[in-house]
Amino acid sequence: MTLITTTEALAQFCTAHADTDFVTVDTEFMRERTYWPKLCLVQLGGPSESVAVDPLAPGIDLKPLFDLLANPKVMKVFHAARQDVEIFFNLTGTVPTPMVDTQVAAMVCGFGESASYETLADKLANAKIDKSSRFTDWSHRPLTERQITYALGDVSHLRDVYAKLRDQLKASGRAEWVQEEMAVLTDTATYRIDPKEIWRRFKWRADKPRLRALLRELAAWRELEAQRLNVPRNRVLRDEALMEIAHHAPSNAHELSRTRGLHAGFAESRQGTEILAAVAHANALPSEQCPSGEPRRILPNGLAPVMDLLKVLLKQVSEEHGVATKLIATIDDLEAIAMEDDAEVASLHGWRLELFGKQALALKRGELALAIHGKKVAVIPVKSD
Repeated sequence: MTLITTTEALAQFCTAHADTDFVTVDTEFMRERTYWPKLCLVQLGGPSESVAVDPLAPGIDLKPLFDLLANPKVMKVFHAARQDVEIFFNLTGTVPTPMVDTQVAAMVCGFGESASYETLADKLANAKIDKSSRFTDWSHRPLTERQITYALGDVSHLRDVYAKLRDQLKASGRAEWVQEEMAVLTDTATYRIDPKEIWRRFKWRADKPRLRALLRELAAWRELEAQRLNVPRNRVLRDEALMEIAHHAPSNAHELSRTRGLHAGFAESRQGTEILAAVAHANALPSEQCPSGEPRRILPNGLAPVMDLLKVLLKQVSEEHGVATKLIATIDDLEAIAMEDDAEVASLHGWRLELFGKQALALKRGELALAIHGKKVAVIPVKSD
């Protein structure tokens, strides 16, 4: 039973694994031509067998799968889980629980910033992954034997990867660190899209409140339109055109038609009319209802060297304890710590506080020094007078 195409076979597999310690999970999907990712295959790995579930098979009901993903007794093991979990959230409104992401576990176990599945399979499962089918069309039927073999490799070797990482985490006492990181991945808010907040993803900095209001309304309109049509955002309106419209704020179809990149007749279409309505709405907002921009943190004179020292300390702690630097602290965290001892950042809470935060604060207070011993940086306590 390698490829499951019926509800009965799916239910049989899920029932047989309802009491296992864990199952490995992966998905194959397409989203190049759609807004919502199209689920094309689900791979599941039990203790002794791996199967591929065809969600496009006629008449198949995925409820047994969803029940297994929600089973509190079974740990769901993913690698680089976010996109997979997003798909299940879109389908069910819930996220798999409990779950663990081996990419995060690998960061805690010293495998670097974003260890690939191929790397972990090689180092922990002694397996070589053939990625030649990675960019195949997973929506095309029938699936080839090569596609199915490739897909099953993403969950079969994951069993060994997870087992090795689990043992390392248990030996180091860091299993709770990974579970703390899972809080973000298991929070449904992570996968909810608020059209009114999409504008914040634009790299273009809108310094004026009115310009931010225009960008917010236009981005929200495009998001809802893309969802309605189930097409990628740029199929509705490219980023460049959206930003130009926000900047020029056209008040009629003639002005809108002068926007570069718009096809002939767009300004007079339903979409053009709705864009003009969004612009008019943004322009009519009272000033106090225009969105605020992201606060700019400007380091006072003299704090740049403090930042440099904190970065060195972070790198030293990362290498000493074998934990990826970006998991311990971000650049924003370091800037906040440089400015305030009681900054509300993740690196001053929980395991990060014990590993790095307390040393960072001690370094700021002059209670620690950094020195070079041989070819390594050493942290040295400073004796008070």
